[in-house]
Amino acid sequence: MTMPINTWGRRRVILALAAITALAGELRAQAASEPAALQWSLVPPILPPGARIAVVSGDPTMPGMTTVELIMPNGYRMPPHSHPVDELVEVKEGTLLVGIGDEMDPRKTMRAEVGDTGTAPAGAHHYTIAEGTTRVRVTFMGPYIITYVHANQAPRRPNFPYGY
Repeated sequence: MTMPINTWGRRRVILALAAITALAGELRAQAASEPAALQWSLVPPILPPGARIAVVSGDPTMPGMTTVELIMPNGYRMPPHSHPVDELVEVKEGTLLVGIGDEMDPRKTMRAEVGDTGTAPAGAHHYTIAEGTTRVRVTFMGPYIITYVHANQAPRRPNFPYGY
């Protein structure tokens, strides 16, 4: 059975409109997740101080899929650590140097640049260094848990009155 041309034409228009509507929604969602549109704060005490964080979706303190963005200054370092779940990372700005292992060695890192994505598998010991101001998007199954390989490298916030 052949379809009349004008019916096919109407279906193509409907499909084109659906595609445009979907694309517009995608662009709105993308615009909403740009740095200026997100609510930025200092990273929580479980991460090294100096970076900023924004929740894109979910709640990192609760069970469930969560996406956050981090903006790290040049030289920001995350010492060797692991997570109990896979962590998907996408570089949105700058360069992230990623290393695998128990000791941080900038000479043994891989460069991840804008648009690059990677997965840190559950339990894998890894570390990162920001080269230039670097923004990453991280997706994981919450709650967010980080275990530092060396307890003495875990971030510690100074207590009042010392070091405030």
